[in-house]
Amino acid sequence: MQGLKELLEKESKRINEIKRTVDGRLKNAPDGTLRITTTKNQYQYIHCKQEQYKQEQYKQEQYKQEQCGQVQCTETSNNQKFKLSYIKKENLSLAKQLAQKSYDQKIKKLVDRREKQLERLTKEYSDDEIVAIYNNLNHKRKELVIPVEPTYEQLLAQWKSVPYVGRDFKDVKTEIYTKKGERVRSKSEKILADMFYDMGVEYKYECPLHLKGYGIVYPDFTFLSRKTYEEIYWEHDGRMDDPEYAEKAIRKIDHYTRNEIIPGQRLIITYESANYALNTYVAEKFIKEYLL
Repeated sequence: MQGLKELLEKESKRINEIKRTVDGRLKNAPDGTLRITTTKNQYQYIHCKQEQYKQEQYKQEQYKQEQCGQVQCTETSNNQKFKLSYIKKENLSLAKQLAQKSYDQKIKKLVDRREKQLERLTKEYSDDEIVAIYNNLNHKRKELVIPVEPTYEQLLAQWKSVPYVGRDFKDVKTEIYTKKGERVRSKSEKILADMFYDMGVEYKYECPLHLKGYGIVYPDFTFLSRKTYEEIYWEHDGRMDDPEYAEKAIRKIDHYTRNEIIPGQRLIITYESANYALNTYVAEKFIKEYLL
């Protein structure tokens, strides 16, 4: 699965951060555990502290109430003595600390186990491990083999081979061409197209797309994702200071979303106005995050 390696690494980082948090809290946790009982619909918090002892010195003891509001008693089990005492209301912070300790101990037990599992899996796993078996074959052997999954290069070649008819340029007076030799409508589109070209990202320019409830749109650029093998679309809205243009752009973006093409997932959007040019730094970040 493409992208799983990155997710495993992120999860490992999250688990390690949780572990550091609970380890730090457990260092300062009070001794003992918390028991919660009810008497006449009233909750009572009991501090249970464990003490070592010689079994022959003690007999099984039962709870014994010494005075109202405070109980001191002992339990014995497996060569250990447990001293029990009620926690008064004014010392409720102790109950909170003991409850937190119990919770943190359970979390620690889980994350310790997960840390080892993730460490082993992350070390062994590679997103391209299945594809790598095919890619490492001799070229003559490749001709005889049908891979269990097509490689990205095979899917990309098939995707590129599908013909399409983009928008015409009958109303465009300027002629702007990219390094790839394609004609585009604006200097900003040329900048973006040349960035894709220089970074080795294949694209289709103004390939038609049908959005249900809206009609045919022509995304500025369409890509085939290396991670998901789905199409990703890039819209550059270049006149966002024009109210009419901005309204149309917003309406179109809403319809992308209604068609499950979500900004930040399968839709990349860049903006521009008369006073704010295309930010190439931001564009490069988008390319590295979504297209490489």
